[in-house]
Amino acid sequence: MALLGAAWQKGSDPGEVLATASALRDADGRGWFEGWTELGRRVRSDGERAAAAGLRTSARDAWLRAAGYFGMGLVAADALGDESGLLAVFREHRECFDRFAAVWEPAAERVAVPYEGGTALPGYLFRPAAADAEAPTVIVNNGSDGPVSTAWTMLGAPAVARGWNALLFDGPGQQSMLFEHRVPFRPDWENVITPVVDFLLGLDGIAPGRLALAGISQGGYWVPRALAFERRIAAGVADPGVVSVVDAWWNNFPPELHELFDSGDRDAFDGVMREGIAEDGEFAAFWRWRAKPYGIDSPFDLLTEMGRYDLTGMLDRITVPLLVTSPEGEQFWPGQPRRLYEALPGEKAFVEFTAAEGADKHCEPLGRALFEQRVFDWLAARLGVTA
Repeated sequence: MALLGAAWQKGSDPGEVLATASALRDADGRGWFEGWTELGRRVRSDGERAAAAGLRTSARDAWLRAAGYFGMGLVAADALGDESGLLAVFREHRECFDRFAAVWEPAAERVAVPYEGGTALPGYLFRPAAADAEAPTVIVNNGSDGPVSTAWTMLGAPAVARGWNALLFDGPGQQSMLFEHRVPFRPDWENVITPVVDFLLGLDGIAPGRLALAGISQGGYWVPRALAFERRIAAGVADPGVVSVVDAWWNNFPPELHELFDSGDRDAFDGVMREGIAEDGEFAAFWRWRAKPYGIDSPFDLLTEMGRYDLTGMLDRITVPLLVTSPEGEQFWPGQPRRLYEALPGEKAFVEFTAAEGADKHCEPLGRALFEQRVFDWLAARLGVTA
């Protein structure tokens, strides 16, 4: 559904998506991988032909769609059990997005945010066509597995359409930092966002008092975590609100497995988990998909580490104005948006999205117009602008 929703910002074509999906079978991991990557290559070729003919708009639109289709192929690749082609497909995806960003008007600025140990977080700074030194800037905090093309269609594009700046970046465990550098997730996301803010405030044309931080999916944990420490952000968005990341995992496991984990028997727990991974292809794909960004082999150690991704002990520190979304039918963190909202001590908003509005499910995949209206109107009021 996310790919269909991306059509609202030209990140897909519904006909291409539906035609490809109709030819796929649910349990055929290789078929899904090949179907989406083949579509990506076909649409990329359309972009290359358009560019060769000097048709910049057609080339731009094709490359954005192709980036999204390669991104879907990356998710499907976890069902293969063979990561040998993963990096190559990631680079195809990123090459298409790079081409899109280069022909966007004005062209996106490729940036490198100084990070720990002499490394840098790669990103893209999109600015509006009409330069405005007082324009707000939205820092787009991606989730656990979304490609940069999704970050663009969900939050970057609507920000730029309003005359704002948008910074897309890969944090630890995300996209290029995972696939190319093997840098895993971290729970203390303030150590990611503070360098991002430092970097932005060192650039020309960035209004210091008009920075917003918006998180997608697991970004609904990382954003409030960062806001508990980083006070230079004027407003934040958690879509959806997340207090405890690991709950989304335990919701997929039987109670007796949770009890075994709580007993502290690491070897027994790992044995049961590895047996399940070996016997159940669907579960194995889920595990590879979700576990990869943490960089931890032992299931027991991984779930122990994930217990650190929890806001419970710091909710009273989050005083930056925060909008918390709560889509009906939230699949991963049901009930947590309300839990986060009620614990916030500062200015806050609780925004529900429903099936009757066509905006239900995790991250409102088919309700993007309504999402943009409600979320960006709230941000505009917090940031002191009317666009």
